[in-house]
Amino acid sequence: MHGEIRLGTWRPFHARQILAPPAGFIWAASARIAGLPVVGFDRYSNTSGEMRWRLLGLAPVLTAHGSDITRSAGGRLAAEGLTLLPTSFPKATWTEVDDPDTAVGSMSIGDEQESVRLRVGPQGQLRDVLLQRWGNPDGAPYGRYPFGVTVHSERSFGGITIPASLEAGWWHADRQADGDFFRATITTAVFR
Repeated sequence: MHGEIRLGTWRPFHARQILAPPAGFIWAASARIAGLPVVGFDRYSNTSGEMRWRLLGLAPVLTAHGSDITRSAGGRLAAEGLTLLPTSFPKATWTEVDDPDTAVGSMSIGDEQESVRLRVGPQGQLRDVLLQRWGNPDGAPYGRYPFGVTVHSERSFGGITIPASLEAGWWHADRQADGDFFRATITTAVFR
């Protein structure tokens, strides 16, 4: 995938991801700050989350782990699993809601039960994803806050249709413009 990530300002990035819900994910990316490469990863594996980013691959820019990072990464894993990997649908418990275009999938990630609301359009295309994700947006105390993904287009890879263009962030619907920090285009996907 490639796109833009907001690190102070919007910056281009390139990334690869391995996604295997409910066990984990690794998202490895590169971006540039002041023209210098920043490389690193976000991950959830072995029931723990971590972020590690370095300038020039050497100087630490961000290193984070612990229970709050693990809980946030677990929410991300559930949301991405049910958004980007429809083959993981059988691993979720599905609940009907009043809106006929919406379903809620719940998945156990570590010690947490994560619920993800998926809304589809008239032809069944995924439109948006919403969850109460653990985090501290805008420096708020850690807790569950609205997090969402807006899907702009889909594409099929190996017969499986997934979002191809999306944006994500905190405060979905309420203050989305303030909370968006991720815009991506998925260019290739391989399913095993």
